[in-house]
Parts: sequence; structure tokens; C-alpha cells
Amino acid sequence: MEGLAEVYARLCRWAKVPHMRARLSDIAQQAEVSEATVSRVLNDRPGVAPETRQAVLTALDVLGYERPARLRKRSAGLVGLVVPELDNPIFPAFAQIIESALAPTGYTPVLCTQTPGGVREDEYVEMLLDRQVSGIVFVSGLHADTAADHDRYRTLLARPLPIVMINGYAPGIPAPFVSCDDRESAELAVAHLVALGHRRIGLITGPDRFVPVQRKVAGYKAAMGRLTDITSDELTELTELSLFGVEGGEAAAGRLIERGVTGLVCGSDLMALGAIRAARQRGLSVPDDVSVVGYDDSPLMAFTDPPLTTVRQPVAAMAVAAVRALVDEINGHPSPNSEEQLMAVVEPLLPALTPEEIRGEIAAAQIAAEDEAAGIDQADLYGDFEDVIDEELERAAEREPEPEPAKAPDREEIRAGFARIAALLTAKGG
Repeated sequence: MEGLAEVYARLCRWAKVPHMRARLSDIAQQAEVSEATVSRVLNDRPGVAPETRQAVLTALDVLGYERPARLRKRSAGLVGLVVPELDNPIFPAFAQIIESALAPTGYTPVLCTQTPGGVREDEYVEMLLDRQVSGIVFVSGLHADTAADHDRYRTLLARPLPIVMINGYAPGIPAPFVSCDDRESAELAVAHLVALGHRRIGLITGPDRFVPVQRKVAGYKAAMGRLTDITSDELTELTELSLFGVEGGEAAAGRLIERGVTGLVCGSDLMALGAIRAARQRGLSVPDDVSVVGYDDSPLMAFTDPPLTTVRQPVAAMAVAAVRALVDEINGHPSPNSEEQLMAVVEPLLPALTPEEIRGEIAAAQIAAEDEAAGIDQADLYGDFEDVIDEELERAAEREPEPEPAKAPDREEIRAGFARIAALLTAKGG
């Protein structure tokens, strides 16, 4: 009589199904090693080089064989990731980068997304606790809402359970916070519009109970007071708080455009898209008649018509900083219980600005405002400078100085030259 293995093989041939019994010779041939080496790897025995062990495991995967349980990568644990709705592209971006940053640490994220009328943050937390997560990352959660009860986070810390909050700050919670500098981002957006010649600049953002909104409003008013002659009463009229999203941005922008605003600073890219829609519905061109600056630098904003100028939220740096802080907390190395604020940059489809360039752009806008108040025409002023430069170039060309003998560069000059080339390549790659 035929054995069970022979019957199985005959049935496979009859049904034209490949016989997937793992044979050492097949794996050894694929990995280009001996059968003895394959046996040592499959039994997780010592004496095999790391690259050879990886070659055997890769051969298993290529041939379609399942790895033995002892050789499968074990997760260090689960980490909860609570984010708002995924309609805003910035939140999927956070989730993706946090997942990638967690991968090398061995932790597996459990994504929890909130929707209006759906599962609430507290309910997600209960589910995560049932799964015995090692920690939780909150992105734009209730910690950013000044009207919410923050005792829920103190309860988690008392368990103790490591947590990290992204975007928003709640004093009195001994946990790491990672945020974008919202005040600086609003100031930078205003300076950008002032440099374009705008004076009646409006602000569109979300409800004022959220910490990032409060900071943006403060930055907007500070920059407008410093760079324009708009009074505080007028600033209140030029500030519209609405719901986050395209519809909220459209409604708020429509009211501001009716008040004679020519530049709009928006609290999100989606609100900026709504502002562009409101302008076009009134027969206005963007950016010819109305300039709009968004916030987030969502991946698709470069493909809008026209491409949207936006303040880039440093999502990658914020996500990596949050993961680093959480893993340190889990491993018993507490991070500072404070807020780490990262710099935002204006992204008009150009390379990212350095902090020095950002401060220079703000200073240039302030100088332009002061010149205008003093009645100085910058075009004439810069034209005079250009005339002086042209005259100096002509004199230099007439003198024709004798060339100096070439000097061989020393070691330090060569090293400095390579450093400059590397910096230029990095800037172009960014």
C-alpha cells in the first residue's frame, strides 16, 4: 500500500498542484550553501555567519516555505496610536512615519482613528489597555483641547503607562509633548504675505479652545502688529474661527474677502483649499487677486491649481521625536516632561528655509513695512544700489589686474571645499 506522503504527492500531480514539501537540497541550492548549513539555520544552532543565515531565510521566503516558529521575528509589544479622522492627509502621514520609526524597535502600532459620531478617544484607550499595549501616542487628541478633562492622562500615567502627545500641550501632565511652533508658523506666514505687498491679511483657523489655534492667533496678531499698521480692533475683524476642513475654510474666507482682505493665513491646507474655492466663486484669481497660505504641507498640495504656498509642519521630525521619547519611557529612561517645539517653514514649492533664512525673511518684511511708513520707495532704493554695483564692475573691468600665481590648496582648504559641496548637494536633495 502507498504511504500517506506518496498519496499526497500523487494527488498533487493529478490536480496539477505543486508539491511544497520543503527539502534541504532545494533550500541549499537556492541559498548556495550546503545542506548541513541549512539544517543548522532551521534548527537555530550557532556557528553560522549572519549573512549566511539571512541567505537561507531569504531562500525559504523565495521558495514559498513558511519559516519555523523559532525563526520568526517576535514583536517587542504593541503601541497604541490614536489619531483624528484620516480625511486630513497630514494624519495618515503621521501614522505612516510613526509606524516606520517603531519598526526598528520591534514594536507594532495599533492604529485607532476617530470619526464624528464614531469611537471616542476614551473608548479606544480602554481597548488598547485590554490588549496590554506598552504605550500610547496621541496625535492632536483631547490633550490639545483646553475644555477637556485631562485627568484621563494622569490616570494612564499612574498605572504606569508611558504616553506621548503630539501637537498640543496640557500643563500639569508629567509626559513628553512634541509640537510644531504654531506661533512662529503664523508669524512666518504673515511675514511672507507682507513681503508680497499685502497689508489687509486675514486669519482663518479652528475653534479657539484648542492650544494650537490659540498659539496661531497669538502669532498672527503679534506679526500683524509689528509688520503692518492694522489696529487691534481691525485684527479682531480680520480673524475668523471656523470648523476645520474645506467647508469651514470656504465659509470663513468668504466673510473675510467681503471685508476687503487680500491675503489669507489658514490653519490647515484643507481650510486653504476652501479659501481658494471661496475666492473663485467671487470671480477672484489666486494668487493674482488674493494670496492664500496654508498650513501642514500635505503631500498633495504641490499638485493643486495653483500650487498652494503652505507652512510645512515638520511631520517626520515630530514623529521620530515622539517615538524616541516613548521607547525611552518604555525602556525605563524617562524623557523630559516638557514640550519640544520644532520649527515650521514656508513651502512655496522651494527648498526648505533654514532658521536663519526664516528670521531673515521676517526681518526683510519688517524693513519693508518701516520703509513704506517712512515713504521710502524700495524699488528706487534698490535701483540706486544696482547702479552703484554696475559702476564698480565697469571700473574693475578697466583695471584688469594681473592674475596672481596659482596656489596649491592645503589639506584644510580641500576638506572645507568638500564640506561645501556636501552641503550644496544636501540642500538640492531637500
